[in-house]
Amino acid sequence: MSKETRKTELSKLPFMDSSLDIEKRIEDLLKRLNLYEKFKLCAGRRVWYAPPIRRLGIKSFEMHDGPHGVRVDTEGKIQSTYFPSTICRAATWNPELSKEFGLAIAQEVRDVGAHMLLAPGINIQRTPMCGRTFEYQTEDPYLNKKLAVAVVEGVQSQRIAACIKHFICNNQETNRFTVSSEISERALQEIYYSAFKAAVQDADAWSIMSSYNKINGIYASEHKHLLREVLMNKWGFRGFVVSDWGATRATTSTESSINAGLTLEMPTPNKYSLTKMKQAFEEGKFTEEVLNENVRRLLRVMFLVGLFDDEDSLPQGSRNTSEHQLLARKIAEEGIVLLKNERNILPLNIEKLKKIAVIGPNANKKTFLGAGSSTNFPPYEIKPIDGIREKCKGRVEIIDSPVEADVTLIFAGLKHERGMDAEGEDKKSFNLPSNQIELISKTIKENPNTIVILINGSPISMNEWINKVPAVIEAWYGGMESGNAITNILFGEINPSGKLPITFPKKLSDSPAHVSERTYPGDEKVFYDEGIFVGYRHFDTRNIEPLFPFGHGLSYTKFSYENFKVNKEKISGDETIIVSVDVINSGEYSGTEVVQLYIQDVECSVERPLKELKGFKRIKLKPNERKTIKFELKKEDLSFFDEKNNCWKAEKGLFNILIGSSSRDIRIQGEIEYLG
Repeated sequence: MSKETRKTELSKLPFMDSSLDIEKRIEDLLKRLNLYEKFKLCAGRRVWYAPPIRRLGIKSFEMHDGPHGVRVDTEGKIQSTYFPSTICRAATWNPELSKEFGLAIAQEVRDVGAHMLLAPGINIQRTPMCGRTFEYQTEDPYLNKKLAVAVVEGVQSQRIAACIKHFICNNQETNRFTVSSEISERALQEIYYSAFKAAVQDADAWSIMSSYNKINGIYASEHKHLLREVLMNKWGFRGFVVSDWGATRATTSTESSINAGLTLEMPTPNKYSLTKMKQAFEEGKFTEEVLNENVRRLLRVMFLVGLFDDEDSLPQGSRNTSEHQLLARKIAEEGIVLLKNERNILPLNIEKLKKIAVIGPNANKKTFLGAGSSTNFPPYEIKPIDGIREKCKGRVEIIDSPVEADVTLIFAGLKHERGMDAEGEDKKSFNLPSNQIELISKTIKENPNTIVILINGSPISMNEWINKVPAVIEAWYGGMESGNAITNILFGEINPSGKLPITFPKKLSDSPAHVSERTYPGDEKVFYDEGIFVGYRHFDTRNIEPLFPFGHGLSYTKFSYENFKVNKEKISGDETIIVSVDVINSGEYSGTEVVQLYIQDVECSVERPLKELKGFKRIKLKPNERKTIKFELKKEDLSFFDEKNNCWKAEKGLFNILIGSSSRDIRIQGEIEYLG
């Protein structure tokens, strides 16, 4: 039979009929697969592909990194838009922008001919020393889930699968292939499950990646309770689980992963080699029914992404477009955080400046990601010095001598290198490199008008110099348009609105994961002894002053909060309460505030955090403009996980509602009573 004849015959089969219900198409194709073909579909080939089954016209299912831009090869032959790092996008506190990002990056995935994006990474930022902190969103489960859902919705709107990772408790790079994360059920439920659960139940995520590590002694890729019982049975996940690359090498057996619900082993066969699968099957260690369920999940996603549909019927791809580049700049602009601004030294008034000194190791350096799954090859990148030169061209002289300058800009921070912000190894130091600390200290003596701009992806110590400089900006790794975004913030073209999605501690030992070697880095085991007290929950409840608190971020204008109201002061059962507050721009510039709502359980039978984020809204206001913000609160927002009864529970009693500009800057509050 010729190739064309086979294609014609295949097109007549029910699974090729796009008008049929997807589940009917799946079952028709599944019953046509022989046992050998089912085995074959369970392990990758080459680095980025699930194998084809040519007899039935099943094409290779193609997937690519990464969270900040599509990476097809390791040489940069195929370029793509370099979006800001995940922590920068999270600092926007803007779910709508995250959805736009998801849509845009999915278009780039489609343009290179692939079907799944290996992102977003939504692991909780448990320690500022994690080498992949820049690649994750936040320390807070509520913010995490809102942004995760938005990204997944954006990606899958283009019929590209989002693969959320890494499930679960992969919160450090140290010993990541072997360490067991020892964690309580309450911490899993309240902190670590939240974003994964929401991505499944609210956004119908089509794929989840199992992590390298063990959870309470069992590797994630063979953890039947987590994959089969929680993810699939309790949460209703209908997609497929793929292993992190090489994560099955240390697992117990072939059948343990198959029975747990791991569909696809990547990047190549190991535990899922044809020989091992055949032997385990013949020995009765897994059934064809279980195998069918695993394969069915992969087929389902193949249909969802249009692998068997006419390509003309699918959303069109695009890559490196001006729209995507502008989006990259917008994310960077909204994600940049103004940490400190004494004497209102910012924004810079270009009309009053003659000379600006631009110095520091990151001023003239491209920051495009070059480490692990975040490797990215953009067609260009605007470095900080490029953006400043363009802005100042013909108006202000750019020099490298702080003594002669009206103002000095120091671009400090970290790099995408092992031991700093990079996959594969945690940070070696919580401090800036010593030569940068010396540069800052030396420069501030030469020029009191010194502004430090940090380009990095994780909290760092600033104790040696923070009190000496009048202004500090956290610019993160801002993508291909970062130089323009930073310049727009510095000169007031954009009013900063970014808020920290992670607490910046004064010293590392203040962080909850760093009370002992038992809690970090551990050895064979790392103990999550802090339980639910991660990030600001720990700092607030234990009364530890951070360097910069969760949710912190200054503006060039000022915002006032007035007129707190609730539609009812007492609620019961599943009733909803409406909370409203007026926000006024009482400053001189138009600006955007991120209004944050926290809940405090006044008295509880178990220890709870001093406050927990349960709502946030971005609001743009002109000078003297007032707007009313409304929040909805439900029973689930008042609840905690009751380990004794293995369920969520809201206890009767009083709850304080705290609204403000950060977790430590509460502007207005009220009280409600839950009657049960």
